[in-house]
Amino acid sequence: MKFIGSTLVAFTIAALSSLPSQSEAFTVGLATTKPTTSSFVPQSLSKRNTNTNNLNQSTSSNLMMSYSVGIVGATGAVGKEIRQCLEKSSFPTDKLRIFGSERSKGKVVESDKFGSITVELFDVEKARECNVVFLAVSGDFALEHAKAISDNDGAVVIDNSSAFRYEKDIPLVVPEINGQCTKGARLIANPNCTTAIGLMALWPLHKAFQLKKILMSTYQAASGAGQPGMDELTEGTKTYLNDTDEQPKNEIFAYPLPFNVIPQIDKFQDNGYTKEEMKVTWESRKICGLDDEFPISCTAVRIPTIRAHSEVIVVETEKDVDMDVARQVLEDAPGVKVLDNQEKLEYPMPLTATGSYDVEVGRLRESLVFGKKGIEFFVCGDQLLRGAALNAVLVAEEMNTNGALAEMFN
Repeated sequence: MKFIGSTLVAFTIAALSSLPSQSEAFTVGLATTKPTTSSFVPQSLSKRNTNTNNLNQSTSSNLMMSYSVGIVGATGAVGKEIRQCLEKSSFPTDKLRIFGSERSKGKVVESDKFGSITVELFDVEKARECNVVFLAVSGDFALEHAKAISDNDGAVVIDNSSAFRYEKDIPLVVPEINGQCTKGARLIANPNCTTAIGLMALWPLHKAFQLKKILMSTYQAASGAGQPGMDELTEGTKTYLNDTDEQPKNEIFAYPLPFNVIPQIDKFQDNGYTKEEMKVTWESRKICGLDDEFPISCTAVRIPTIRAHSEVIVVETEKDVDMDVARQVLEDAPGVKVLDNQEKLEYPMPLTATGSYDVEVGRLRESLVFGKKGIEFFVCGDQLLRGAALNAVLVAEEMNTNGALAEMFN
């Protein structure tokens, strides 16, 4: 017999009774908030446009061009979000094609912007007919097909898997940090969700104060395991609250996730860290151009929330930190929304970050450990957006802006 306070039970049962079916769960994302801006571009991304001449230099010629875009894996969690991001994006798409498996072939996907799209059976030659192809598939699939699509003047491939992230000659890109690396590249890797979210705050602080060490603890939603992970949490919570002796099933996670936290994501490595934790170290160094020995340590924990990852980040800096300057640096940073008002109890949460294009940053304070040369803060970002689909579409936008696509397909 499980004991839970009656108020909590009533609230949770009411919430679960209103949840969509498994097939609908991703479409609504179980979000309680919507993006706050009317356009695709995050509100804070517009800061980048006012601080550089990059757009003015490139868009005059690029606005005349439009591109054929393909999505492989568009019926999965990330793939659906890529399509929805393209719906709101200013990226000049003249045709959107969706490629799927034998099971998905022939299905019709309705799109406000692109009309009715019939899912095509994936074929390398068909994918090569596109200018830009987003891969929202497994690493094994990407390893088998990505280069076949992109090599020999093929399509530009933006891959969401981990297949190519650590290859020296393949750019691993967060557009606000190293977007220029896309020039001349036909295969680009999208970073791990945890890395992409954290770096949105870490990069501007690194430029201002020169980071010396990074310590991170992450609290990652079920969405990190895709739609099956979200479904397992939803169904498992319903099972738990039925007040029977039946235990929630765990086929996706190592243990049942409802009312639990699991301090393991991905496989353990020889050094005692998990691969998910090491991804933060490896990818942060590559994206930011840091030394191979730059100290970055992460502990990754799976928590029973549906969507949006949270991160506690502690940094040691080379320079003394003025907290007012640090706050202003973050407020000026593209893709960042500062939520840090103690009096009003404003701080980042999955509740507010879900469905938002910007990464929320708050709880900013001088570190008690590192003193004037340290900052501690809390970050929250939508794993399926900034941590995946949004970043991928912004890569394509960056390649249009910096002229990389025009040089390839002019």
